[in-house]
Amino acid sequence: MDRKSQIDLFGAVALTGFAVFLAFNQVVIKVTNEGIQPVFLAGVRSVGAVVCLWLWLKWRGIPVQSSRAGVIWGIFAGLIFGAQFLFLFVALDLTTVGRASIIFYSMPIWLSLLAHVMLPNDKINALKFVGLILAMSGVAWAFWDRSSGTAILIGDLAALGGAVSWAVLTIIMKASPLNDERPEMQLFWQVLVSGPLLIVASFFFGDLIRDLQPIHIAGLIFQIVIVVTAGFVFWLWLLSIYPASSVGSFSFLSPVMSVALGWLLLGEEVGTDILIALGLVALGIVLINRPKKA
Repeated sequence: MDRKSQIDLFGAVALTGFAVFLAFNQVVIKVTNEGIQPVFLAGVRSVGAVVCLWLWLKWRGIPVQSSRAGVIWGIFAGLIFGAQFLFLFVALDLTTVGRASIIFYSMPIWLSLLAHVMLPNDKINALKFVGLILAMSGVAWAFWDRSSGTAILIGDLAALGGAVSWAVLTIIMKASPLNDERPEMQLFWQVLVSGPLLIVASFFFGDLIRDLQPIHIAGLIFQIVIVVTAGFVFWLWLLSIYPASSVGSFSFLSPVMSVALGWLLLGEEVGTDILIALGLVALGIVLINRPKKA
């Protein structure tokens, strides 16, 4: 598909579906963390994704190669990718799916700020500024709410670190030579670099295996094959077609669904403060990405 200046019907449907998919993935990570240490889980997931992507590229006859600039930026992207999921997996281990998702999916806030500086056609106007204030207020509200017994501050900070890392990674994908690489190769570098680093880092986070059960193995396989290999390639493909901030804006749907799925599937408590924080973040991100009038 040709690159587009705004989200069309196909893009809206695809990004909405992907947002729901990511929300369900938060629940999968939370459950799988019960059997596998989160940082080790993230590392094994990346290593498994390397194998799956390599097989996919070979089957499609796509050469596993990049330009020299693509290799350099691919290694850098892999470091940021590893940091992003180290933060996210630790956050989901220390706090609820709902809280972690509200903070983690504040990514468009940080993406808008970075895009204003790094991307010439993605500046902050008055409406975006109001949206930023509202969304940041929602994140602050989520930090302030300590009513839940699982509202551990370090978990909230880890989720915030994941959000900022994700925003930085998105800018790299759009503003570096990696933008000229195929989505499969963009992701290949990210998982190739992040896998070994995360596995080494996991030795500093306690026992690698907790209470391993079949459901945890199924969650790991789902992460490798469906989430990373298929899902992230699809997201990078969409990012190569549509504007970065517009793609990022649809992530505000994920915390809404994550709160709902956390309550429905895991029995997590949904208090008034969480709903207020969720509403502020969602409204702010909508305003940040409201299309300009013709």
